[in-house]
Amino acid sequence: MANIEITLDGGKMVTAHINGKAIKTDQSVRNGGGGTAPEPFELFLASIGTCAGIYVKSFCDQRGITADGIKIFQSVEFDPDKRIPSRFKLNIQLPADFPEKYRSAVINAAELCLVKKTINNSPLFEVTASIS
Repeated sequence: MANIEITLDGGKMVTAHINGKAIKTDQSVRNGGGGTAPEPFELFLASIGTCAGIYVKSFCDQRGITADGIKIFQSVEFDPDKRIPSRFKLNIQLPADFPEKYRSAVINAAELCLVKKTINNSPLFEVTASIS
């Protein structure tokens, strides 16, 4: 189980402390924050593409293929009624010299992303409050 401590750091800044690292968030100026760090939802979106990127990079490393020039472009479509994401699209742009025989395999590698698998599994959320 991952234990993460969340601290409220003044203004609209909130920090997640995990495994000795601090992940800072803030709200945009438009949303009352200072715009000093990504908003939590931006981090969520970024976690999808960066997770896929780790799997693509590992795939390349295991086969001795350079990952130089590989980029992943991510877009999100929103349900206009619910105002939540309805579709995530990831386009892995490969350099011209990327081996053709690995094109579908690199897509399969990106599909292994744990963030994607977690979203697809619809985990339950349990929120409680306690007095310290």
